[in-house]
Amino acid sequence: MSLTLSKKRAKELSKLKAEAEALLAHQQDVLAHATSVGREAGRQAQHLTREELVPRVRGGYESYVAPVASKAGDFVNHTVVPAVGTAIGTALSVADVANDARVKAAVKRLKQATGKVPAKKKKKSGFGTYIAIGVGVAALAGVAYAVWQTFRADDELWVSDEPPASPEG
Repeated sequence: MSLTLSKKRAKELSKLKAEAEALLAHQQDVLAHATSVGREAGRQAQHLTREELVPRVRGGYESYVAPVASKAGDFVNHTVVPAVGTAIGTALSVADVANDARVKAAVKRLKQATGKVPAKKKKKSGFGTYIAIGVGVAALAGVAYAVWQTFRADDELWVSDEPPASPEG
């Protein structure tokens, strides 16, 4: 089956085809322009981030977070660590004394002299439990202090970016 078109119809189809090709070329130009605009917007966003956002975040960190973290670190380093170290050292020295042969011999002689064997006491929380509780409380106190310092109301924290309105007005 052969399709034959009139000259008029062939001319209209040819014209329509040319218009469709022109439209496609125009759409491709629009997409290319949109792509270049998108790239430029991305570059501008990177510049804005680097020039405006990063310094503000860094300044906020240095103004608000770093001092609080430093104070909490100083508290831990100068108060908690020495206290925990002292407690551990004391516990180890007590354990060393208890394991000394002379102390064991003295306890054995005492048991023989009295004829009584002391009843074994029910095991309670060990020394490590108290150390862990103390470290946990100290850490909780440090975090609570940092949060309090971060969220406390301070008039100096809020500085207006605009100059005050002049009375002439």
